[in-house]
Amino acid sequence: MFMLTTYQLPAADRTWTHEWEVKRSRFYSLARRTSDEDAARDFINEIRAEYPDARHHCSAYMLHVEGSNPIERSSDDGEPSGTAGKPMLDMLRGSELLDTTVVVVRWFGGIKLGAGGLVHAYSQSVGDLLPKIERVTRAIRELYLIEVPHADAGRLEADLRNRGIAVTDTDYGAAVTYTLAVEPGGRAELESTLASLTAGAVVPVEAGTSWVEY
Repeated sequence: MFMLTTYQLPAADRTWTHEWEVKRSRFYSLARRTSDEDAARDFINEIRAEYPDARHHCSAYMLHVEGSNPIERSSDDGEPSGTAGKPMLDMLRGSELLDTTVVVVRWFGGIKLGAGGLVHAYSQSVGDLLPKIERVTRAIRELYLIEVPHADAGRLEADLRNRGIAVTDTDYGAAVTYTLAVEPGGRAELESTLASLTAGAVVPVEAGTSWVEY
């Protein structure tokens, strides 16, 4: 079974844009994180509604699917077959970004670009947009819980973060409970680090696995 344990995706709650012109045709490209096909379609429809005067709203998206190959879809939206959606998807595939939808809005300028010109224009529209996207990494991590006295919590948290150990959750009660995320197979190293930092006073307890963003 196909099992992806880490991948890159756009930062959440943002939209990136790029605009340029080719022979008086205006190309406006947009990208956003989308977690599933409903979100991808919602984004495409949102852009279509926002720019109803444009002749084309071409799109492509790639979505992570647990335990399976990514979903890949594209649309030429009225452009000649294969001249818009496919080159957009090719650029997106080459970026290795998942959970990503791109839309290129075109206002026709009166001069035909030809099939080759369209392929180049849509490819470049996405190619110029992709470097602007702020990326985050999503990865499967093993989770562990530790309990720390309030007086020691701030110092220990800083020490853990400085050593590259992710603190994904904090719960304040009689003691401070941290949820730590480490790479699969990283328990022994975590135990060694905690023993060194706390003189053996803090021992991690398994808490399963989860996707973590950083």
